[in-house]
Amino acid sequence: MSPAGSPVRRVAVVGTGVVGLGWTALFLARGLDVTATDPSPGAEQRLRDGVAALWPRLDPVPGAAPDRLGFAPTAAAAAEHADFVQENGPEREDVKHRLFAELDEAARPEVVLASSSSGLLPTDIARGATRHPERVLVGHPFNPPQVIPLVEVVPGERTAERAVTEALEFYTALGKRPIRLRAEVPGHIANRLQAALWQEAYSLVERGVASVADVDAAIAHGPGLRWAVLGPFANQHLSGGPGGLAHVLEHLGPPTERYWRDLGRVTLTPELARTLVDGVHDELGDTDPAELAARRDAVLAELLDAKSRIDLP
Repeated sequence: MSPAGSPVRRVAVVGTGVVGLGWTALFLARGLDVTATDPSPGAEQRLRDGVAALWPRLDPVPGAAPDRLGFAPTAAAAAEHADFVQENGPEREDVKHRLFAELDEAARPEVVLASSSSGLLPTDIARGATRHPERVLVGHPFNPPQVIPLVEVVPGERTAERAVTEALEFYTALGKRPIRLRAEVPGHIANRLQAALWQEAYSLVERGVASVADVDAAIAHGPGLRWAVLGPFANQHLSGGPGGLAHVLEHLGPPTERYWRDLGRVTLTPELARTLVDGVHDELGDTDPAELAARRDAVLAELLDAKSRIDLP
């Protein structure tokens, strides 16, 4: 059984850290067979334990089962019989090149090799795949992959259109919301937008304007609520009343430009890093991070369920 509309039946998951675990759990819950690999000691047992812990919250399709997970000793062995490869190795070009050379050699020529890289360019990653660079692209999920729908699909200079189409169709069949980038940029879209927000958030804390907890509250109980429903442009359009975005840009554009010129520029010094870490500790106290993540994901699941029942862009 495979997701509706997709010919993919077996996926290779290369690298089974936090992102690889999320992908593995999602693929299994959608009725796929998964062959995973990771060289870390104890990786297989950690992966199986992680899938078991996530399984009750995954809404698996009929026929899906955790025991459809296999574990291979090498990336080549995992990719040998795969219909799609999702790579989740470290964010280092030398590691990517080594992995993609191995995957390129082992996987059938028509199989898409997708990297979960959060910032590296697919053209650079594909230099490791000298035989078939045309099937290499970035398929970057937003963490946690088993919950958040977004996948950024980024083709490189030599990526074939066929590979892009197949990746978009595969992720869509999984229930994801893939978007295709029209150009390669470091960090893709979502991480660049996050980086812009973090820059000012860090600056506000460094300048003593606000505490870490206050910055978190300003987003989580303010614009973040709207951003979880509609994106920044659509929300800005709605804030303009009958005049929409044109009215906003005409009347609020000049003050916004003044804010831009006043935004902070920060360097992540050891002192600032300590301030941020201490601020999070002050905010969260003894809260168990895993328990907090589970509560967050439960709210996200309810939000996504609500969004699925309402027509939104």
